[in-house]
Amino acid sequence: MTEVVKSRTDNRTAIVEAAAALLREGGPGAVTTRGVAERAGVQAPAIYRLFGDKDGLLEAVAEHVMATFVAGKVAGMAAATAAHVDPLDDLRESWRRQIDFGLANPAVFRLLSDPDRVLDSAAARIGREVLQTRVHRLAAAGRLRVPEPHAVDVIQAAGVGTVQLLLATPPERRDQALGDSMLEAVLGRILSDAPPTAPAGPRATAVALRAVAPQLTALSDPERRLLIEWLDRITETPA
Repeated sequence: MTEVVKSRTDNRTAIVEAAAALLREGGPGAVTTRGVAERAGVQAPAIYRLFGDKDGLLEAVAEHVMATFVAGKVAGMAAATAAHVDPLDDLRESWRRQIDFGLANPAVFRLLSDPDRVLDSAAARIGREVLQTRVHRLAAAGRLRVPEPHAVDVIQAAGVGTVQLLLATPPERRDQALGDSMLEAVLGRILSDAPPTAPAGPRATAVALRAVAPQLTALSDPERRLLIEWLDRITETPA
């Protein structure tokens, strides 16, 4: 039984790595059952047994490529939290890594940006959860003037658009400052105007309190729900 399980695991790894190589070399169209089977040294039926269809295989490849990247982001986030790194500096560094990842892995980036795929993509979901955690740190520090979900959406939309434009531009003509310029534009929209050491305005204060409201054990469950409802009303009202 152990040998069977090991063989299945080995086959899965070989198939995913073969498909990832074909994806890098020729895009999704290059990831054919025959091509993957030949490169992985397996029979084609093994691909269907393990992944169901081509979409299942492509999702596994996206997760495989994202795994190391996300692991690094999570490790960096833990280190940043432990070392009390400013959450804004942490977000800036994460943004640059995300842009670099998209440019280095264009085929995987396009898979993760496909509207028909992203809703059911575990890889895309994990990446968004990492961003949500970083934005939450900003909110808890009183740095946001918009609700957390809106901030996450704005950052993600700007990041996807930036990478798409850069990928559509010949490397020698790419604006190397575009990524930083886009991020600064986004930060101007979502951040409180107050510096970190200054008192935050009412909206930023409400966003910060909303970030920690679920953990306020001094309040009963109904009281917490009411407080969250009030804070959501404040943060979602146009400034």
